[in-house]
Amino acid sequence: MRRAAVIAGVVLLLAGLALGQRDDRTQGSQPRSVSGTVMDKSDAPLADAVVYLQNTKSLAVKTFITDASGQYRFHGLSPNVDYEIYAEHKGRKSGTKTLSAFDSRSNVTINLKIDK
Repeated sequence: MRRAAVIAGVVLLLAGLALGQRDDRTQGSQPRSVSGTVMDKSDAPLADAVVYLQNTKSLAVKTFITDASGQYRFHGLSPNVDYEIYAEHKGRKSGTKTLSAFDSRSNVTINLKIDK
């Protein structure tokens, strides 16, 4: 009898957690992405620049190396977190920009410029 009560309690707990996750999805917590181009001061794209994306809540950092056209992209970002983003290329650094949790766009473009 006790075993059945414990199992029923676990099932109810798991059902509640599943409903909570479903509620998050229906409230617009859809992942977002950020992409852009890393350029030098004359607006020429910079290949092989390293773009850093830091989650300001967890302090986790993701990196992306730009392609031949200076493009980068990060997908699957939380809509409820602020991110800081900057690029480095051959010892030079761009300014840091912020992707705010208040920005409701699902696809954001942030271009970064490195003065050489």
